[in-house]
Amino acid sequence: MILDFHTHVQTPEQQKDPFWRGRCPMTIENVLEAQKEAGVDATLVSQPIHELRNMDRDQQLETVRKVNRYIASLQDKHQSIYGMASAVPSGDDAFLREWERAIKEDGLKGAWILSSLPGHYPDDDECLPFFQLATELDVPVVIHPPSVGFGEERLKDYRLASSVGRPMDNALAIARLIVRGIFEKFPTLKLVGTHLGGGICEMIGRMDYAYNLQDEAYFLGSYEPMLIKHPPSHYLKMMYLESTCYHPPAARCGCETVGPDHFIFGTDAPPLKVLKKQGVEVIKKIGLSPADEAKVYYENAKRLLKI
Repeated sequence: MILDFHTHVQTPEQQKDPFWRGRCPMTIENVLEAQKEAGVDATLVSQPIHELRNMDRDQQLETVRKVNRYIASLQDKHQSIYGMASAVPSGDDAFLREWERAIKEDGLKGAWILSSLPGHYPDDDECLPFFQLATELDVPVVIHPPSVGFGEERLKDYRLASSVGRPMDNALAIARLIVRGIFEKFPTLKLVGTHLGGGICEMIGRMDYAYNLQDEAYFLGSYEPMLIKHPPSHYLKMMYLESTCYHPPAARCGCETVGPDHFIFGTDAPPLKVLKKQGVEVIKKIGLSPADEAKVYYENAKRLLKI
């Protein structure tokens, strides 16, 4: 059994945007076709809504509502499709109520959030009510990078915004959530980092020594206020990481860092559905036992999504 935790769909209205020139790849038809071609049994669909960065508050809320209702309709229509609700952690109570409605009334399985919006990261204090609600609902929160993040002025060439900028923004958001004590505040939070957490596994050793060498590393800057009781790697192991990377050594590092019980298969395809088969093969190349491979392909997601 294989469940792809990471694919995207856009609403019919979004698919008509001139940006796509009539060829939007993020359609339910492409999801189902790629699923069949790659031998995937079930798919979790979502939408990070990159356009939110260019919208005011009312436009954001209206778009989130439309996306959630559309994804819920796909979950209702297709037996192999499960859906995630789009959410804005820095939004006000109306955003929280919409997310709660999507979970309780539409049956969506959790929240899909951006790692940043202009002026906002999910570790901001204004986001605490969102994470409080996540623990009360007992559903996963999945962090996904925006279309562009910090340093975007140097990321416009060679598609670096996608290949480098997005994962780096993801890693920054996760790192800040860890050191700002999100798991001390909400120890039962089910947090998932897409794209291997954006390279956080490669950086976590440096984060640990920045924490451990308090006096010796004075020249690195302040570590105040102290909001955690353990090295950052302790909290990273409380997270789940999703496997999209297309590079077996990187996937192996992510799996070894959090363990096979916290590693989840995903492909981020669509939009690039041709990558689906390659994503499936990555898991087969990292040396897992049959039991651990089953956890990664399906069982961990099944537990998180309660399906």
